[in-house]
Amino acid sequence: MAKLGLTVATWDYDRVRALMDGRVQVEGCDINFIKVPPEECFHRAWNHQEFDVTEIGLSGYIIGVSRGSGAFGVSPYVAIPVFVSRSFRCSSIYTRTDRGIDAPRDLRGAKIGVPEYQITAAVWARGYLSDEYGVKVEDVRWFQGGMDNPGRKDKWPNNLPQGFPLSFLQGDQTLNRLFMDGELDALICPRTPASYRDGKTPVRRLFENFEEVEKEYYRKSKVFPIMHAIGIRRDVYEKHPWVAANLYKAFCEAKRISQADLFETAALKIGLPWVVSSAQSAQQVLGSDIFPYGVESSRTTLETAIRYSVEQHIAVRRVSTEELFPASTMMEPKT
Repeated sequence: MAKLGLTVATWDYDRVRALMDGRVQVEGCDINFIKVPPEECFHRAWNHQEFDVTEIGLSGYIIGVSRGSGAFGVSPYVAIPVFVSRSFRCSSIYTRTDRGIDAPRDLRGAKIGVPEYQITAAVWARGYLSDEYGVKVEDVRWFQGGMDNPGRKDKWPNNLPQGFPLSFLQGDQTLNRLFMDGELDALICPRTPASYRDGKTPVRRLFENFEEVEKEYYRKSKVFPIMHAIGIRRDVYEKHPWVAANLYKAFCEAKRISQADLFETAALKIGLPWVVSSAQSAQQVLGSDIFPYGVESSRTTLETAIRYSVEQHIAVRRVSTEELFPASTMMEPKT
């Protein structure tokens, strides 16, 4: 029987390379792997559904599932619990040093730019500020637009209450330019802005000691923020539902190989002198699996993401974790 041909698109992560180079096979499938940067991947996936299997943002997926009562809502993709991108986002909050913003509470009333109000990184950063410091989304004036290129838009219509303090950049305005010109007080963005340490703009991270802050946050909350999951295009999943479990198993095996590489001592596989001790340090905080896939190992994180989506007026209803993934992927795979 012929194998099912699938085009798979993700960024060039260490945890997917064993799938890229064929060391790990997806049972029953012939994989054409394409390396695509996340922003481009999302644009092509959400707007054009170009890929059979693709990296997708968690926030956008929760929104899609929350819209509609059927399985997986109106999302064009069906996610599996393979979380190829996770990142604590305390490091993603940048403030001007000439605005008297010395602590998180000083952000109340501030003008803060975000590439998209719905972007996953901003959801996590805002949730952290709300949970830990009581800074609610309604306390801030939000400005949305592209970092360096104008015209960036959310992937779904907003679900904001009337009068919510969100404005959209106009014409050729960009967040970086407004921030550098002093028209914004702060930015929340996954990529380091061009103005950070440019020698001209008075800017700092809100948490320059972000590693310490993020480790303490994990110890307290057991939340390791999920940025991106893997999604199967809906028509592919509906025609071949078995691919969900097979992809899940293969991605988990590829990640296992990459994790083992972190601890190789005979000859370092990663170009970082203290990679082994760094990985061991991460294990002391996160446990033996420092980059977990799967629902149960990430349930607290997933439930927190869902709560944030509701609190920030993004999801139209509070979905359950079980609604997000096919039943065949709810158990940890045997590798």
